Amino acid sequence: MKVLVTGCAGYIGPVMIRLLKGRGHEVVGLDIGYFRECLDDVQEIVAPDRMIVRDIREVQASDVVGVDSIIHLSALSNDPMGQLKPELTADINYSATVRLAELAKENGVSRFVMASSCSIYGAAHGSNEALDETAPFNPVSAYAVSKVRSEDALLAMADDDFSPVFMRNATAFGVSPRQRFDLVLPNLMAWAMTTGVVRVMSDGTPWRPLVHIEDISLAAICAAEAPREAVHAQAFNVGRNDANYQISDIAEAVRDAAAKVMGDVALEVTGEAGGDARSYRVDFSKALAGLPGFAPRWTLGMGCEELVAWFAAHPDATADIVEQRRFVRLAQLKHLMETERVDGELRVSGAPL
Repeated sequence: MKVLVTGCAGYIGPVMIRLLKGRGHEVVGLDIGYFRECLDDVQEIVAPDRMIVRDIREVQASDVVGVDSIIHLSALSNDPMGQLKPELTADINYSATVRLAELAKENGVSRFVMASSCSIYGAAHGSNEALDETAPFNPVSAYAVSKVRSEDALLAMADDDFSPVFMRNATAFGVSPRQRFDLVLPNLMAWAMTTGVVRVMSDGTPWRPLVHIEDISLAAICAAEAPREAVHAQAFNVGRNDANYQISDIAEAVRDAAAKVMGDVALEVTGEAGGDARSYRVDFSKALAGLPGFAPRWTLGMGCEELVAWFAAHPDATADIVEQRRFVRLAQLKHLMETERVDGELRVSGAPL
């Protein structure tokens, strides 16, 4: 199968490409290159069979001709970026997604696997139930709103020849050739391994479901490979039913894993309310039972051990790693704008990135 992976040069993309090629698929990558220079000097990377360097807003029909399936990762990827310019998040995450889907449908691409997010469930403080795919949306960020709108638009396009599938991924963790420390588990581990203190900048009570980027990639690949009747025009929550955690639980797991190599590691919970209203528990039963071939492997404990090993391979890492643009997506985008390599609309303004 020939698969186009958009956003292939981000956090999840390199893992997705490695797994796709390991299963014998031909992979075309498409990415503008915002995070090209954020490549780790330790982790190995598997290149796509062909690379298209292009802004997702400028995709051409020729980019999708001959493609069997699209795995659409490309997006401004988290909530702080949505605060940068909410209208820009809508342009890239929603409008460009719809245009790509339209081109795909017009040019005979039968399967469109879209990376959505459990963050569309938003603030669910009043519910003790784990939310399945029928739960109401309550997005609290520009990013989550863009995913809701994209799902609605693509669902309306579904027909006998075009099957969109929506992968509502839990909060990602895991080591990548383009590592991030602006996500909850890697961020907490970075504090632990560089300062000996796990800092929770909230009261620790919000719920987050977690999922490793290999399991995110596996789910998307299974959706791309699945028989039409198994996935057509459906949404799947992607994660594990035993991986819904309160932030304080994640922090304790980080402390315990870090302490094995650091000695005594402290845990500080600030008690702040914070600006992030998200809190939700998610039911992943549908994907676990109904997505052919999907069996998530990674646990929180395994993810902690993987991150500890990452820091062992990077002994010079310091506490400012949680702010360095190489590991923080918003910081990298701001750097590109400040150095005028992209303009205020994140369009490349000179030589290719």
